[in-house]
Amino acid sequence: MTAIIVGLIILMLFAYFGWSIIWVAPLAAGVVAICSGLDIFDSYTNIYMSGLVGFAKQWFPVFMLGAIFGKLMETTQMATSISLLIGKVLGEKRAILGVILSAAILTYGGVSLFVVVFAVYPLALSLFKGANIPRRLIPATVALGAFTFTMVAMPGTPQIQNLIPMQYFGTTPMASSIMGIIASLIMFLGGYFYLKYRENTLKAKNEHFDMPENNQSHQADSEPPHFLISLIPLVSVVVLLNVFKFEIINALLCGIAIILLLNLNKINCFITAINQGATGSVIAIINTSAAVGFGSVVKSAPGFSTLTDLLLSIKGSPLISEAIAINILAGATGSASGGMGIALEALSEKYKEIALSQNIPLELFHRVASISSGGLDALPHNGAVLTLLTITAMTHKKSYLDICVVAVIIPIIALAIGIIFAHFGIY
Repeated sequence: MTAIIVGLIILMLFAYFGWSIIWVAPLAAGVVAICSGLDIFDSYTNIYMSGLVGFAKQWFPVFMLGAIFGKLMETTQMATSISLLIGKVLGEKRAILGVILSAAILTYGGVSLFVVVFAVYPLALSLFKGANIPRRLIPATVALGAFTFTMVAMPGTPQIQNLIPMQYFGTTPMASSIMGIIASLIMFLGGYFYLKYRENTLKAKNEHFDMPENNQSHQADSEPPHFLISLIPLVSVVVLLNVFKFEIINALLCGIAIILLLNLNKINCFITAINQGATGSVIAIINTSAAVGFGSVVKSAPGFSTLTDLLLSIKGSPLISEAIAINILAGATGSASGGMGIALEALSEKYKEIALSQNIPLELFHRVASISSGGLDALPHNGAVLTLLTITAMTHKKSYLDICVVAVIIPIIALAIGIIFAHFGIY
C-alpha cells in the first residue's frame, strides 16, 4: 500500500510541476516496483509496456480519427461558424451562456477538447469584451462547456471518456441515459449560475474586461461555411454512433468524409490539417497509455489486493467505490481517460461479478465510471487545464478557483446525486 501511495504522489506532484507524464509514469512505476519487491527490469519491459501497448492498440484509431476530425473542423472554419452564430443569436448580454453552448455543441459533436479551446476562445474574447466581463472567467466558462457534461455525462457523447467503459462492461454510449441527463443538468445549471454569480461579484468589486497583452487577431483566409452546413458532420457522428449503432471508428470516418466533401473548395489545406491532427493524436494517446502502463505495475504490486479490498469494502453501493476509485486515479494522473483506464483495467471484473450477484445493471457502472472520470481529473496539473490557461493567457492564481468549482466540485456533486437517484431505480 505504501509503495502504491508513494508512486501516486510522485506521479501527481511531478505532473503538477509540468513534467511530462510520458517519462514520469515509468519513473513512478519503477518506484512502486522497487518498494514492492518486484523485479525492476521485468516491471518495465513486461508489465509496464504491456499495459501501455495494450491501451494504445485498443484506442489509437479512435484518438487519431477524433483528432483529425477536430482539426478539419477547425481548419475548414466549421467550428468557428458554429461558435459565431451562437454568440450572435444570444448576444453580448448572454456572453457566458453563448461561450458555454458553443463549447458544448463542439464537444458533443466529437471535436477534441484541445481543438474546442482554440475554436471558442476568440468568440469568448469578443463576447466578454462587449459585455465587459472580467477575462479571468473565460477559462472556467470554456471548461464548463467542454470539460464537464458533454464530455462524460450526456448520453451518446462520442468523447473517449464515454467510450472506454464500453470495452469493459459491454454497454453502449447511451448507457444509463436518465442518470446522464440528471448529472448534465446539474453540471450545466450549477456551473452557469455560479459563473453569473462570479460575474456580478467581480463587477461589484470594480473588475472589468482587460485585453490580454500581445493579443493577436488572426484573419481567416475565407468566410466560414454556413452554420447549418457546419452542423452536418457533428450531427452525423452522433446519429451514426447512437441511432445506427456504427462503431465509433466508422462514425468518425464518415464524419471526416463529410467534412472533406462539404469543403472541396479548401482542398489545398486538407493534407496539412490531417497531418497535424494525426501528429497531435500521438501525444494524447501516449500520455494516456503511459498512465495505464503505470496502473498495470500498480496492479501487479502485492499491496494492490489490499487497496482493492479497501475500495470494494466501502459500505453502501458498489457504485460509490467505483466513483471513488476512478476519481482518485484520474486526479493522480491528471487524466480522465488515463485514470479511468487504470481503474477499470484493475477492477472492472470485480464490478461485473458484483453486478451479476446483486442484479445491478452494467449500464450504471458505465455511466458512473464516465462521470467519475470528469471530477478530480481537472486538478491543476491536468493537461487540458494547462492548455486552457495558456491559450487564454491566464494564470492558476487568477482563474483556477473558478475552473475547480465548475469542473471538479459541481461534477462530483452531480455524480453523488446521480448515484442517489440510481439507488431508487432512476437511471
